[in-house]
Amino acid sequence: MRTAVVLLPALAALGAYYVYLPLPGTMSEPWKLMLMDASFRAIQDTCNLVHYLRLSHHLTVLNYVIGVFDKLETPSSELVKIKDTQFDGVEVRVFEPSKKEDKALRRSVVYIHGGGWALASARASSYNNLCKIMTESLKAVIVSIEYRLVPKVHFPEPFNDAFRAAKHFLQPDVLAKYSVDPGRIAISGDSAGGNLAAAVCQQLSRDTSVTNKPKLQALIYPVLQALDFNTPSYRQNVNMPVLPRFVMIKFWIDYFNGNPDFAHSMVINNHTALDVSQAVPYKGHLNWSSLLPSVFKKNYKPVIQTTGKAEILQEIPELLDIRATPLLAEKEILQLQPKTYILTCENDVLRDDGVMYAKRLENAGVEVTLDHFEDCFHGCMIFTVWPTDFSAGLQTRESYMKWLDQNL
Repeated sequence: MRTAVVLLPALAALGAYYVYLPLPGTMSEPWKLMLMDASFRAIQDTCNLVHYLRLSHHLTVLNYVIGVFDKLETPSSELVKIKDTQFDGVEVRVFEPSKKEDKALRRSVVYIHGGGWALASARASSYNNLCKIMTESLKAVIVSIEYRLVPKVHFPEPFNDAFRAAKHFLQPDVLAKYSVDPGRIAISGDSAGGNLAAAVCQQLSRDTSVTNKPKLQALIYPVLQALDFNTPSYRQNVNMPVLPRFVMIKFWIDYFNGNPDFAHSMVINNHTALDVSQAVPYKGHLNWSSLLPSVFKKNYKPVIQTTGKAEILQEIPELLDIRATPLLAEKEILQLQPKTYILTCENDVLRDDGVMYAKRLENAGVEVTLDHFEDCFHGCMIFTVWPTDFSAGLQTRESYMKWLDQNL
């Protein structure tokens, strides 16, 4: 009895310690976010243990667990016709309005899901639900790309899948098959999907064989660079729920199939130190001291190492490949990009990636809408269904779809 009296409060205290995180006062629904994050961390810890025991790759296990909770939905709906098919060998899920009210051509969105290039699915309920709502609200054809995931493949394969599928869809005969207006197509994605969407847009803009170019790109809290992990948003949100800084760095390393031992050096920007000559030409493209407004810079100062580890870029040269890091693209490429929407969240390590890209696109003459949310967090737009339903998800989704409706 005495043991129970001591043990129960101790377990309760331990549980509270595991769940509680100090969050900004402006954060939407903080306790719900803390509980969800604690669940995620518990699952991740279990997956890491499986990986440590060499039973399976931690990302494979994590994706399986996510699939168990986020059931894959069957393609059925009264308002939306859903079909799984392939575009140039890449699996896609196509959402079409069930009824075509007139003979007019329809607009379309090519959507690329997030998940650190390793998690989630176009068929998962979260993305299935998003694409259904987009189809209904916009009366549009939505093409959701099921690119192959890490660790089964690594860069550049996810990019290649997304590019091939998008390029195939843009062919005149394919657009005609789905009654899509060639002049009203958007490329969009969230997080790692936003990364792929930006990279695909850049590649399409330079591909002379593509006659139908996207009218818009819409990037939701995109990840766009891997050279500076000490931007103000990375430092401000270093341990923020859903996507802490170190987790994002590990996603990058897994994407490139790099050495995980590099992670701790990359945290302090050792891979882009002054003596790492490969990185020097790109520093101006993500100079946040000049690209970020003061409201985002706050009192942070750049972290620039004098000496670092040149072997990181030597072994992972993909860190400088614009197909992986679109923020590093030259102005000549940026000025070819379509009208752009970028959604950012204050409580997100990736906030400054999006803000810097918006500024560089503006400097290149591209019309940009930067839609910033002070009380929202990374990943929130897909958290709209119980038990992971957040007002932040509904708020960001509504704003995103309103922009698409008005501009597509």
